[in-house]
Amino acid sequence: KADLATARADFLKAQKTWAELQPLLIGPLAEGNRAWQIQFWPDKKNLVGRQVEQLVTAQPQITAQELSKASVVVQGLSAYEYILFDADIDMANAEQKARYCPLLMAIGERQKLLAEEILNSWNSTDGMLAQLSKFPNQRYADSHEAIAELLRVQVTALDSLKKKLGTPLGRQSKGQPQPFQADAWRSKSSLSSLEASLISAETVWTGVDNKGLRSLLPAEQKPLADKIDAAYANSRKLLSELKPPLADLLATDAGRQQLNAFYDSLNAVHRLHEGELAKALGIQLGFNANDGD
Repeated sequence: KADLATARADFLKAQKTWAELQPLLIGPLAEGNRAWQIQFWPDKKNLVGRQVEQLVTAQPQITAQELSKASVVVQGLSAYEYILFDADIDMANAEQKARYCPLLMAIGERQKLLAEEILNSWNSTDGMLAQLSKFPNQRYADSHEAIAELLRVQVTALDSLKKKLGTPLGRQSKGQPQPFQADAWRSKSSLSSLEASLISAETVWTGVDNKGLRSLLPAEQKPLADKIDAAYANSRKLLSELKPPLADLLATDAGRQQLNAFYDSLNAVHRLHEGELAKALGIQLGFNANDGD
């Protein structure tokens, strides 16, 4: 029991950290299918459950090395969550523990390797961090190009936040709620993940030591900066008023009303970045990574 509680707490911590990284899907994080290897979402057909069951039957003693050649569906947090939180799996049962533990261990090792690989690509001599600060380099001709990509990533992240709320809310299914389409629904951590991503997106805007996208706006654009600040503050306020889990809110009219108000606030933040902020910074956004999803 203690082991299971620890494993679940570790998952929730990893899920939150991953949610915080969503607005930074730039460079190494956005390449090589890595985001999918860390978390498979959306999962419209319960591929995670089906493929985990097939894999533990076919390869009962799977290693991290073997897992890296398997489908992305079973490599990351979504599969880990399924094993630890699915109602049909009892990890306190010795037989079930023996069935799923090798895969849990393999996922843990696989994610550790991925994290090391990504960190190395950020921190190496000519890595991503250097490419965002010294120009020209193999990735960006000048700082304007780097800023444009940061804004594009931010706009995509805000769009993803809307999707992560809008999908279970039924925005793509004629208003019919889809609680099982939510991100991290099994662990009931959908809202805390949304909160982590929203706070992180706001950090990209304000910056650490006030060196974010906001600092790039000239003085005469202060009204726009204030408008974006207010939009983030409103979104955070509406989110803080939501009482998790998400599934309970989706089940009542009042809950759905609250969720729709929060969705509209996210939409306002997204539109400000996509429209007025891009224009003020002289950036042509083009397509975002979610187009065509």
